[in-house]
Amino acid sequence: MSDFVDFSQPSLWISAASIAFNPTFWNIAAQQGIIVHGNGSDGFSEYHNKVITKLFGGNPRLGCYALAVTIFSLGIFRDYLYNEALAAQPTHPALLSPLVKYAAIPLFLTGNTLVLTSMWALGVTGTYLGDYFGILMDAPVTSFPFNVSEAPMYHGSTLSFLATALWYGKPAGILLTLFVATAYSIARRWEDPFTGMIYAKRDEERKKGKKGQ
Repeated sequence: MSDFVDFSQPSLWISAASIAFNPTFWNIAAQQGIIVHGNGSDGFSEYHNKVITKLFGGNPRLGCYALAVTIFSLGIFRDYLYNEALAAQPTHPALLSPLVKYAAIPLFLTGNTLVLTSMWALGVTGTYLGDYFGILMDAPVTSFPFNVSEAPMYHGSTLSFLATALWYGKPAGILLTLFVATAYSIARRWEDPFTGMIYAKRDEERKKGKKGQ
């Protein structure tokens, strides 16, 4: 393994750190904007600290947009660090065959299709944790790509990392892709129950409101 992955390269560890940092950051940051029961227009208001919301004059939508720009920028930087790490890594002869190289193309297209269509279906606030700010969707999105994947952005991003590794023939890229998949899996274990709790509380508030009418 050490013949094809150069663990002495700092860029490899920097890339791994950025991969781990991003989902950790956006979960911690988003929860500083958060919402819980109250008397919001949708029967739901702010949760805990609402630090980000306060920074933007109490406007949760602006807070969410600011977080979206930050997360997007960090994602671009993470991808840059990943490509820099691959450039410093050795290739594997088995990954340099035309078959492997061209197999990367449909993987990359599929990955980006999943990411872009999920962003289109969710919108900015749906994509960038708007529900943590109390900006909730009326109903779960069940159309494509959510009818083929429970987490299309995460799965699509992972496929794109893998495709890049295969295109350049870098075993280190495959190793980092496994780390990406692990980081996203851990993030989902936190996000999915938390998001479910937010919507469950919203639905509970709505039911109470209907009973009180």
